[in-house]
Amino acid sequence: MKFFVDTAEINAIKEFAATSLLDGVTTNPTLIMKSGGTHEDVIAEICQLVGARPVSAEVISTDIEPMFNEGKQLAGIASNVVVKVPLTWNGLRVCENLSREGIPVNVTLCFNANQALLAAKAGAAYISPFIGRLDDIGLDGIDLISDIREIYDNYGFTTQLLAASVRSPHHVTQCALAGADVATVPPSVLRKLCDHPLTDIGLASFLADAARARPA
Repeated sequence: MKFFVDTAEINAIKEFAATSLLDGVTTNPTLIMKSGGTHEDVIAEICQLVGARPVSAEVISTDIEPMFNEGKQLAGIASNVVVKVPLTWNGLRVCENLSREGIPVNVTLCFNANQALLAAKAGAAYISPFIGRLDDIGLDGIDLISDIREIYDNYGFTTQLLAASVRSPHHVTQCALAGADVATVPPSVLRKLCDHPLTDIGLASFLADAARARPA
């Protein structure tokens, strides 16, 4: 499973981009607003930091023509930009039109399997089901990942299943077991993937033994 980091924080992206463990970045207008920069400037800086790895940049228009034009403008920032559009009828139309021009599209704000099926038929490069937000209203977001995986496999869709709104390392494990192609996670969760108390205890024990074994 690929790991994307869900942030517009430049320092965090620099940290993860320095490793081979990061496969891409996702952003949205809220994250970019928190970063304090302008939309296009922040996206351009992120794209430069991560090289050829994909960077999802979201449109803020909702009507077809301005959404399409905005998507084209975002795609013109760098060759690794993936245009994010909302899972609405207008968003699906724009997804289809951008995809025909060779621009990859991430269809976001997906909350059921029928929406994911439509996005795949519209040519989406990625579908982003929001599992944490489904959990928030008493549903099981991982069930949606499993359903989408089965539907896409049934029909040979190449749209990548990108699990979003991931809240914890346990979510990441569940996404991997359910067959997600990608999990996009905030920096805090990505850092925690390496953590386990038994690892800390074992390391402390090894270091203490090593210190005792050194000659006085």
